[in-house]
Order: sequence, then structure tokens, then C-alpha cells
Amino acid sequence: MLAVVKSFALKGLDGYPVDVEVDITTGLPGLEIVGLPDTAVKESRERVRAAIRNSGMEYPLGRITVNLAPADTKKEGAVFDLPIAVGILAASGQLVNNNYGKHVFLGELSLDGSARGVTGILPSVMGVVEKTCFREIIVPVDNADEAALVTGARILPVTGLAQAAAFLDGRISINAHEINIKEMMKSGCAACSEDMADVNGQYRVKRALEVAAAGGHNILMTGPPGSGKTMMARRLRQIVPQMTLQEALEVTKVYSVAGLLKGNQPLLTGRPFRSPHHNVSRSGMIGGGNSPRPGEISLAHFGILYLDELPEFARDTLESLRQPMEDGKVCISRVHGSIEYPAQMMVVASMNPCPCGYLGDTSTQCICTPIQVSRYKHRISGPLIDRMDIHIEVPRIHYRELQETNKNETSAQIRLRVERARQLQQKRFTRTGIQSNSQMGGQEIRKYCQIDDKTAELMKSAFENLQLSARAYKKILKVARTIADLDKSEKIREKHIAEAIQYRSGDRRHQPGLC
Repeated sequence: MLAVVKSFALKGLDGYPVDVEVDITTGLPGLEIVGLPDTAVKESRERVRAAIRNSGMEYPLGRITVNLAPADTKKEGAVFDLPIAVGILAASGQLVNNNYGKHVFLGELSLDGSARGVTGILPSVMGVVEKTCFREIIVPVDNADEAALVTGARILPVTGLAQAAAFLDGRISINAHEINIKEMMKSGCAACSEDMADVNGQYRVKRALEVAAAGGHNILMTGPPGSGKTMMARRLRQIVPQMTLQEALEVTKVYSVAGLLKGNQPLLTGRPFRSPHHNVSRSGMIGGGNSPRPGEISLAHFGILYLDELPEFARDTLESLRQPMEDGKVCISRVHGSIEYPAQMMVVASMNPCPCGYLGDTSTQCICTPIQVSRYKHRISGPLIDRMDIHIEVPRIHYRELQETNKNETSAQIRLRVERARQLQQKRFTRTGIQSNSQMGGQEIRKYCQIDDKTAELMKSAFENLQLSARAYKKILKVARTIADLDKSEKIREKHIAEAIQYRSGDRRHQPGLC
């Protein structure tokens, strides 16, 4: 007898419907799974056999063939345990009703028959709603909250195979699982112990971070050890705007596929902050592996990727960031096809001016030779430096600044200005797919970054004296547009361009041999 059960498989963040075809014939007992299954799928033979028996049902003794269609696409993970088990029960006549054909099944089975949560449930359920006509989806109880985030899906959580079989036979009913997404989004506004008010002095640096947050610009901070670079970078996440629901769902999809969602937090509401160690591999940074998974840049999607001690990262790891920083996505090519992950992150990097860290410091003498300084700066390529919108020097903090009693601005106060600037940008880029000034292309720059003749002369002088590239020229215009938004100015004025140029004056200092 033949039974066909519906399921869904993922390829990156996208997926495709899978028909789990189960056929039982006479012959030597055994279970064969075909359709390009990986090791985890093949091992479901033992899990399914034990789960059926321990759930009080009969495991058929005939020859069982399971085909995962389409058969020419690789299938991964334990998500097919539940549909395979249901298919065997249906093909062996143990399900009286044929209700199983009205549902999509996702989930792993334990040997005792209980259902275990799996990764990638959110993008899978989204894919089912978008690409099939099915709306009733049976998932493990552990995945119920995550699956219920999808509008239009009717989520039916089960504790195990026995409950699923009883429901399909009509012996019991299962209520659709629902959650309050609005309440979840409010949790992203929770207070944090890290606040910009803790940072004394460094007013110019905090201004640069405000500009970066307002426009989503990449920023590079250079300064001696102990000047507060890491401290301010970690507090940057408290001044960026809160994510929208759509952004939260996109970020949650990435974390769901990566298996990093916590059981009590099905929806990520706070912007990601990723700070990988400098020994991270290229695959760990951009994603990949035998079974490709999202890397750090994708886990920082719509958030912040902080690279502390930038020159200490491997050269090929840093170079792999160049294209994602421009495109906002990364494509991983493998023999069985290519996978695309989103990577619209804000890159925040910090570094010392030299190996010892005290080049140019007024209180501590640098002990590095010119050759050592040159080699140190050579670790970062010019094209990568060119992709940093803002370059800012972080000077040493003096004792009198640490003892200041003036009350510093809080992160909440700064965030208000940042959110007002972002609101202007959202209105400006309505229906264009652009979220911030940093994502503007050539057409948007020509339309929204026009400058008068006097300001153009200032730009020309900076372009020639600082030996700027065409990319740096465009980035100055983008940063100036953000500064004008913070100033509530419709036009980019000379003072806005002047401030933006100051944030590119570090270009020449980062070139080898120039310091």
C-alpha cells in the first residue's frame, strides 16, 4: 500500500515542499530511504522503528521503501522523522481516516515516540504558507511558539507520535497554538545595564557613533589600549533603533536555521550584536561547512558586527567581508548548488595605531619601528579600509575626564535623535527596499545628496588633498546626508559635508608608510 505525507525541506533560508512517499510490499523486512538523504535522514530508520513500537503501535514486517521527492535534491536533518512514521502507519492501514493528507508534518522523534524540536521551523512554516496550499502544520510542542509566528498558518503542536496518530484518527482534538507577537516585540525595549552615560569624555567619538547608528554606517575606531573603544562599541547597540516586526522575523529565521534560538525566546526582538574572536575561520565568518550554516555576518543581520583588534584577524577572513559589506548578502557555492544568506550588518571595528598601541600617544612612547608599523597596517587591505564609512580616532582618556561630575547623555536620549533621523529616511525611501542612508545606490545619491557650488568646492579640495577614491567620495555624501537628517535639514549644507570629511581624514593614515 502507498501513502504520501507532506513535509518541507530547507535550502539555506528558503525551502521547497517534500512528498514523503511510503510503500510497503511483501519481502524481507527492512526500511530503505531514497531521495538523496544525508546521514541524519538515513538514521531515522532506527528512530522511527523504535518510536512506532514504543508508542503502542505495530511496526510492519514487510519491505518498506521511503522516497523523499523531489529525489534529485539533497535532504538534511531529522525533520522527516515524524512524516516518515505517519507515512508508515498510513501505508500499513493503522490510520483509519485519511486526514493525514490535509496536513504538513515537521519534527524529530525520540526512541520512546515523543516529538523533539528541530531547527529551521520558522522558515519552514513560512515556506509552507508561501509555496503550498496547506495551512495546518503539525509540529513538536517545543517548536509551537516559533511556528505560530507565521501569519496564516494553523499550528497544531503534538507531544509525540501517539498523540499525532490519535488526532489523525479523530479520537482526540488539538487546539491551534497562538501567541501574542505584540507582547514579544515589547520585550525588545527592556533596559540594559550598558549605557552611554557610563562613558566620560570622548564626545567626538560618541558623536561619530551617533551618526553611524542614525545612517547604518560602518565605523572604524583607532586608538591606544584602554581608551574605551570596546566599551563604546558595546553600548552602540543601545542607541540603534528598535527592529520592526519584519526585521525581527528575518533575523529570527537566520537564528532558527543556525539552531541558536532559545526555547523561551522564539522571536528575537533586539538587534543582534556579534563579536567574533580574531581566530574565527573564514567559514565561521561568512558561513559554510559541509552542511552550510550561517556565519557571523549573517548572525549580525540587521545588527552590529564588532571586530575588535581588526589587524589580528586572518587576511583571507577580512577579505571575505568585502563583497557582503557592499551587497548586504553572501552567496555560498557548493557542488549541490548555491545558498544565499542575508548580511545587512553594520560593521564596527577597532584597532590600535601600531603593534604596541601607542603610536602618536602623548603620554606613552611608541617602541615600534617604522617597518613594524608598516607591516601592522599592511594586514588590512586598502579596499577594506575604503569600505568603512567613518574613521575616528579615540584618544587616551585623561584623569580629569574620568572625574567629571557632569551628567552624560544616556543611550535613550541619543536613541531619540537616531530614531527621528531613521524616520526621515524611512519616509524618503518608501517602497524602495532601502532602510538607511548607508544602503543608497548611485541613483539615490544623485537624487538625495545634491550639494551647492560652494559645498562642491569643499568636496573637491578634500578629494584631491586626501587622495580619496570614488567609493570614499560617495560615502562622504551618504554620511553628510545622515548628519543633515540629524540636523533636521532637508538640504546638505557645507557644515554637514565638513563634518563628514573629518570622518574620512584617517584614510591616508591607514595607508602603509603614512602615519
